[in-house]
Amino acid sequence: MTLKGRPPRSDIRTNLIEILYYLGKSYGYQLCKIYFEIFPKVTPRSIYYHLKKGVLTQEFEVEEVKTERGEFSWGSSVEKIIYRLGPKALPKGSNRVKEVIERWKK
Repeated sequence: MTLKGRPPRSDIRTNLIEILYYLGKSYGYQLCKIYFEIFPKVTPRSIYYHLKKGVLTQEFEVEEVKTERGEFSWGSSVEKIIYRLGPKALPKGSNRVKEVIERWKK
């Protein structure tokens, strides 16, 4: 019997778990920039989809939702959703991800 739909496990979510493991917490745009540096063959839409899906699967939790004012190409404010690892996240501790995160933190 074959199951229809997307598989429950996702390489993109697994990679996002590794990134958040080293960052502690972050928002979508920053996660996209870091993700593209490490794993370039993905779209921003896929990353945001997997962040939302990861909240449903308890791999991620929403820590905070902030609205920031400023001059953006789309308007005068932006909503930042801050994510952290959830109880069902199983980070493995990727050295590849760790090296990039250490460069980002400098």
